[in-house]
Order: sequence, then structure tokens, then C-alpha cells
Amino acid sequence: AYTPWDFFRGEVRPWRYGGDHSLRQSHTFSQSSPWAWVDLSQLQAAAPLHPVAVQCQEAQVVVTVHRDLFGTGRLVKAMDLTLGSAACLPVAQSAAESTVTFVAGLHECGSTLRVTPDALVYSTSLNYSPVPAGNPLVIRTNPAMVPIECHYPRRDNVSSNGVKPTWAPYHSTLSSEEKLPFSLRLMNDDWSAERDSTVFQLGEVLHFQAGVNLENHVPLRLFVDNCVATLTPDRSSSPQYAFIDFSGCLVDGQLDDAISTFISPRPRQDVLQFAVDAFKFAGDSSNLVYITCHLKVSLADQAPDPLNKACSFNKGNNLWVPVEGTQDVCSCCEMRSCGLARHSRRLHAPSQWQGGRARRELPSQLDALVKEADVVVGPLLIHSWQSHPVKKMLPQGHLWMLLGLAAVAGLVILILAVLGAL
Repeated sequence: AYTPWDFFRGEVRPWRYGGDHSLRQSHTFSQSSPWAWVDLSQLQAAAPLHPVAVQCQEAQVVVTVHRDLFGTGRLVKAMDLTLGSAACLPVAQSAAESTVTFVAGLHECGSTLRVTPDALVYSTSLNYSPVPAGNPLVIRTNPAMVPIECHYPRRDNVSSNGVKPTWAPYHSTLSSEEKLPFSLRLMNDDWSAERDSTVFQLGEVLHFQAGVNLENHVPLRLFVDNCVATLTPDRSSSPQYAFIDFSGCLVDGQLDDAISTFISPRPRQDVLQFAVDAFKFAGDSSNLVYITCHLKVSLADQAPDPLNKACSFNKGNNLWVPVEGTQDVCSCCEMRSCGLARHSRRLHAPSQWQGGRARRELPSQLDALVKEADVVVGPLLIHSWQSHPVKKMLPQGHLWMLLGLAAVAGLVILILAVLGAL
């Protein structure tokens, strides 16, 4: 361990912040804790004195500056020292040790973040801008800038605090804070592959498969909160038809002319399939339909509840049936009121994906264990049988034969008429 001032003149040297809050010299990159990098080349100190010490902590950086900044024995004024491009002022001074201390969050005081394959690098600077004293025509010191960097490894835990037995590695924690990639796909009739065509006839069935890519996440269960059909990609446009609503009730299955249902059991916890009878908007000549579904996840070991469920209507028993969980989680589907429906949170406009899919994410302020997104499929082209009349062309030989028979029949009728008159 070294004292903050035990350095050689004008060095550029990395310093690592240890768990005991001491400063330890580290010539190599540390994979288990953050380390600081300080460039003193502009100071050109004349004494074996290191005037700047940096501690890279978990959420902030602490910079301690000796007021004998240039090693000449002349102390600089504390008011002439600032931190970062935002010119943050020191938070403490020590007259006995002739030091000033800056404490700032990693994102404060105008610091910048650079991401490398191995580390997150926060950069700031200590600035010395002397105000001329005495005669303004002469100066006795130069301004200086000391670059400072804090390097945090990306694949290891950087906390020096005690951890619980359920502690997860740092890279898993990072993954859990990232946006989950939700998807909604049209599948073929046997669910074996994604459907190539988005053209349907009335009377066909739309097979939807909702999914989420968990990667390093803890096990999660996917739910379809609601699905709305519209004529445009804007889910708030009119007209609109909500065929899944009330936090997972497939209400379309209650209609007499529909057999829409969730597929049970699930293929996996992170996948949910449902089938819906093809439909189009009455009076619309475009035959186009956009489907926007609001997807969300909960912990896989969390029991389904009225806000996290997948319920289909069974016409034979006249009951709502859940894909998993007890039947009482679906009781609110009949009352058409399932508490604070999460789809009341409206999202920003979607960005288009390939294949007609798009994804929108909610802000990161939401509970880290509940992620949700809007996913759009479309446009789907829904044809009715009337829009495709069947034209049967007879062979030319058959046509002449029919004309001949008609001529003969006409001649016979004419002869009978003449005979009748006679």
C-alpha cells in the first residue's frame, strides 16, 4: 500500500481501488475490481509528490487533490480547482493536510462513458484554472488539466459489500437490466414453422406464437396481456377490435361464430400459442388488418393471478379455463374487470422489424422482474370468398356443342308451334 503522495514525478500510472478503501498500485488490468488511471503529465511536478489520488467506488469517484499541485511549495487556491466539464466544486477541504476532496457520481459533473470489450470506462478531469491575482498583466502559474478514468470490468462483480447466497454474477445482473427481446409470429397449421404468407381467407384460422428470448435470465413465464386489431399500425386508431383483453382473457372465443383459444399445454414457459378465427372489419375494402399484442413476463415460479394469466372460454362447459393455475384466476374474465390492467400504459410508436414485426419497450423504471412490450404483426390480407369469384371457362368444343343443341331445340319448338297453329 502507498500513501497518496508516494509517486514518481510526472507519471501516468493505473491505480486500483481495493475493498479496504486503500490505494494499491496495479500495473496490470484487474479482472475483479475497478481501477483508476490518472495522467499527471501536464503538472510537471518538481518534487517526488503525487498530488492527485483517485478512488473508483461502486457508484461514485472520489478525487483527493493536494494543493501543492505542482510540487513547488506554493499552494493553489481551492476555488481554482473544479472537476469535469460541469466544473463541480470540491465538497471538503483539509487545512491540516492542505488537500481538497471531490465526490461525484459516475454520471455526474460531465463525465463520459466508453464501453470496451472488457470494461466500462468513465472519464472525467481535474481542472486547474487560476484567477490572476495582483497585477493582471502578469501570471505566475499555468492552467492545467488532469485526465482521470475509472475502469470497471464488465464480466465480474465489482461490489465489495457482503453478498447473499442467491447472488448472481455481474454479467447476469447486466443481462437482467437489458430489454427482453419479445416476438410474435404467425405459424403454419401444425405449429412446426413460421408461416410464409400473410394472406388468409375468411374461415381459416390464424396461428400466433408469442415468445421471449431469455438467454442468461432467470426462468420467466410469458403472458399475452391483450391483443388489438386495427386498420393501421397505430393501436389507438379506430376502428379497433380487442380479441384478447383484461390481462389475458381470449374474449373472441365467447362469440358464437369463433373457436379461438389458447393452446394448452405450452411448448415452453417462455412461449405461448393461441389460435384465432380469421376476421376482417365490416365495410372495409382494403381487407388489411394489423395485430398489436402487449406481451409481458413474470417469474416462472410465481403462481398465475388475475393480472398474469392465459384464459380461454370453453363453450361446452360455459366456463373460462386457464392454461395453467387454478380456475379462479379466470373468474374476472366473466366480470370483464381484472384489476389494474397493465395495458393501460400506452407505449411509444413502434419501430418496424423485418417480416412485418415491430417491438416497443416500456421505460426501464419498471420493476426489474416485470418486463413488457408491444409487438405488431401485419399487415394481414384477409379475403372473403365473394372477393374471389370463381370463373369457370368451358372448353371451346363443349361451347359449340351447347350452341348446336340450343339451335336444334329452337327449331323443334318452332315446328311444334307451326303444327299447333295448323
